[in-house]
Amino acid sequence: MPELRNCTGYAYLRETVHDRERIKGLRRPAIAQVDTFKKYPEAEKVELPRQWQLKEENISPLLQNRRSLRRYSQEAIPLQDLAFMLWASQGITALSGNYSFRTVPSGGALYPVETYVSVHAVEGLVTGLYHFDVENFALDRLSGVDSAEAVASACLNQRFMARSATTFLWSGVFRRCMSKYGNRGMRYILLDAGHICQNILMAAEATGNGGCPVAAFFDDEVNALLGLDPAEESVIYAASVGKKP
Repeated sequence: MPELRNCTGYAYLRETVHDRERIKGLRRPAIAQVDTFKKYPEAEKVELPRQWQLKEENISPLLQNRRSLRRYSQEAIPLQDLAFMLWASQGITALSGNYSFRTVPSGGALYPVETYVSVHAVEGLVTGLYHFDVENFALDRLSGVDSAEAVASACLNQRFMARSATTFLWSGVFRRCMSKYGNRGMRYILLDAGHICQNILMAAEATGNGGCPVAAFFDDEVNALLGLDPAEESVIYAASVGKKP
């Protein structure tokens, strides 16, 4: 078994450690910035509903009952449920100057994580691949092809993902965070994805659904499915959500 200090992940953490002496002379790499919101100007845009009828208002049962769900009924989820989950994950809650604050925290309010949605069974929504337009609270339709099987295959052939109503796929836009925080910014991108996924899971429970986070996937296969340039933006996390059986 290799020593921990020889592992790439451990080496990255040690290379981005702050201490009182090192931080005095720290110089971040010269990385160009990118826009806060990703745009798909040619995509058909689907406006999301902003009214939800929640079945659960008390957060304690949500936290108590949440479990990773890998078995789903074949019932489609309402568009309102999907809209609430998206709002809970990254919805804009306040504006201050050039900053738009959301339902999740983000280092420097930079929000480097983009949300893509593989829709398999959502009432009133054509199956296919979508991008979440946070700024306009809408979905950009990128493809009308049901990608549930392709997503499951790219996620190490985890078959439960093909049977979920929808799968959320999160990517990190590296420059958006690293242009300010340099190498350490990669930590913050991964932390952001965790905040977002947890809110999705709580929102799924609140709407009578369940979900399972997934970090096992063939990175380049998912990137190709989403049309991402992995030198600039790459998949970092996923979660399938559907109705409880």
